[in-house]
Amino acid sequence: MNSGLLQGKVAVVTGATGGIGVAICRALAEAGAQVVAVYRGKQAEAEALAGSLPGTGHAAMQADVTAPASLQRLATQLAERFGTVDVLVNSAGTTRFVPHEDLDALDDGLIDQIFATNWRGPFATIRALRRLLEQRGGGVVVNISSVAATLGIGSNVAYCASKAALNTMSVSLARALAPSVRVMTVSPGLVDTEFIKGMDPAWRQAYIDKTPLGRLVQPEDVGRAVVSAATLTASTGTAIVVDGGRLLG
Repeated sequence: MNSGLLQGKVAVVTGATGGIGVAICRALAEAGAQVVAVYRGKQAEAEALAGSLPGTGHAAMQADVTAPASLQRLATQLAERFGTVDVLVNSAGTTRFVPHEDLDALDDGLIDQIFATNWRGPFATIRALRRLLEQRGGGVVVNISSVAATLGIGSNVAYCASKAALNTMSVSLARALAPSVRVMTVSPGLVDTEFIKGMDPAWRQAYIDKTPLGRLVQPEDVGRAVVSAATLTASTGTAIVVDGGRLLG
């Protein structure tokens, strides 16, 4: 049901076709926002997603967060169609499983790819859309991080480090862009996407056993947290942790 919390707002979501991105788009649309599903290569999926969302005025737009010229094109398209961006959700990310003790397997190319997407990508997207976020004097950025940034436990060492860097960047930009743009972080634990459902069941169960609430985070949990971050109008530079209590373990 449409809550109307974001009625009349324009929300841009990068990484929209991923399992978490889809849930975020749906939650924002249910809250009343016009959603722009930003994709890198999955045009058909993004267009189908935009067409399936509740409400009207949604769109799918292409951009590669690692390519500044692509982000500038996105900014131009958004300005021409909407004239503003009220909510920017940086959900695009990448990783690959590498055992933490296997330093040789974490090669420089993979490290650079992870940081280019997970840290530089959100920064570059904010930089490209800053003027649109400032347009109505109340824009908000929601960066999707991970409890891996705090635990140091995740798909690989570089992934954990990239999310820690994203957290620090979010605090820095919350100061730098205030008062016209708020910057928030949503930090999920292990999210039960299709990718994770294909993992070793024993490994998944071991993670669940270490989680006080006894379950994995669902994509819809992250979507609801993003709506909360977008509507907490007196908050900036802070994180909403959605991990089932995993950080308590």
